[in-house]
This record gives sequence, C-alpha cells and structure tokens, in this order.
Amino acid sequence: MQKLFTALCASGLVLAAPAALATPLMSADWAAQACQQWNKTPALTDELAEKWIKNDGGRGYKIVQMYRTDCGAATKVEMKIQPQGGKAICTYGGKVQTAKLDDIRDYVMYAPTKTWKEMGAGEYGPKRGMFFHSFRFDGPNAEAMGVMGAFEAFVLFPGKIPGEDACPAK
Repeated sequence: MQKLFTALCASGLVLAAPAALATPLMSADWAAQACQQWNKTPALTDELAEKWIKNDGGRGYKIVQMYRTDCGAATKVEMKIQPQGGKAICTYGGKVQTAKLDDIRDYVMYAPTKTWKEMGAGEYGPKRGMFFHSFRFDGPNAEAMGVMGAFEAFVLFPGKIPGEDACPAK
C-alpha cells in the first residue's frame, strides 16, 4: 500500500486531486475564470463592443457585479469590462473593488443558486428569470433590454465554469 501511495505521489496524481476541485460558484476565483470565459465569448466581446461598452461616462470601463441571493450580497464579486481593440474585454474578475457603482452604467445581477444553475444549464435565459422574479439586476434597464441576447451567453457561465454550491467567503 505504501508503495502505491509513493508511486501516486511521485506521479503527481495525489497532489493534483485538490487542484481539480471547483471553487464556490461566484467566489473571487470563480469570477477570475468568468473573466477569462467572457473574453472567449464573441457574443460578449463583439456584440457589446458597439454601443454597450461605450456607455461608460468617460471612465473607460463598465462594472458587472453578481452574487447568489441565498449567500447574501456580502459575497458579491466583480468583473471590469473595458474597450480594447474594438472589443468589450474583461480585464478583471474577482473580489469587489468598486464600492460605488454608477447606476446608469454599471450592473449588479443576483439570483438564488438554483436559478444561476438552471440558467447555466441553458434551461432558460435572463428574460424568463426576470419574468418569474428569480433573476434580478440593478442597472440601466433600457440598455439591458437592448443587449439581452448577448447576456444570454453570460448567464451560461455557471454551466461552463465549475462551481461548488457552498457559499463563497464574505
């Protein structure tokens, strides 16, 4: 038995196992992965580059914060989106860095874990989630309605990026 354990350690299999475990859904680490996923999603990088990213009030960025309502608003994470090379690029994903959001430019999206997972599985999109009041957001409503198609890709992230059900640290 000890020889087997030694062989597994030497091959890295025992040490690699913890790295394969997912972090909590909507944790800072998860948000960093979501930032990378954003940049691989043309519906977000390309479609939001036309008008959406330009509504930044001259700041040069927009903020999208999100959280799971069953974990509480104190567990919010943030993504910073900036115009780069004619695209809407995520340049940061992690713990909240922006204490005061601009209500007419930035977004906070929130829903129960169950809703995030259902949308992530493609069972329905943000429109249906909002209709049944399980998915909500704060931010510029008219702008959001105009880019709902692009954000359909965003709400799939919980299905593309592994995330544990345990609540993230506050």
